[in-house]
Amino acid sequence: MKITRIDRFLVVFIGISGCFSVLFGAWLSHAAQGLIAEQMHRVQVAHQYQMLHTLALLAVVVWYRIDNSKLLLFSALSFTAGIMLFSGSLYLKSFFSITGISNLAPFGGILLALAWLLLIFVGKNKL
Repeated sequence: MKITRIDRFLVVFIGISGCFSVLFGAWLSHAAQGLIAEQMHRVQVAHQYQMLHTLALLAVVVWYRIDNSKLLLFSALSFTAGIMLFSGSLYLKSFFSITGISNLAPFGGILLALAWLLLIFVGKNKL
């Protein structure tokens, strides 16, 4: 099995995203009292989606290393971009009050949904 640059990028992204998911979770539990309710809710949603989809991305990357399906690669890349756009834009809006950035969240959500839909086609064709 040949390890490509995209494999390395995805594994590094998973490590960074997983690490930040843990750190944001700890921060939310211990130090987020200064946020107003709207910001707290936004960060909690971003954190939940980031953690869940980072784990899904990990599973897809492991599956991709076993079966080099292009659909699995597109799913992994959609998860990656979806996490960055959805969770990233919500974090940036909450922490830095960058209002226009939250317009990216719906595109991130669509990419996350697309990543899951691509797995349907992989399953239909491979399983």
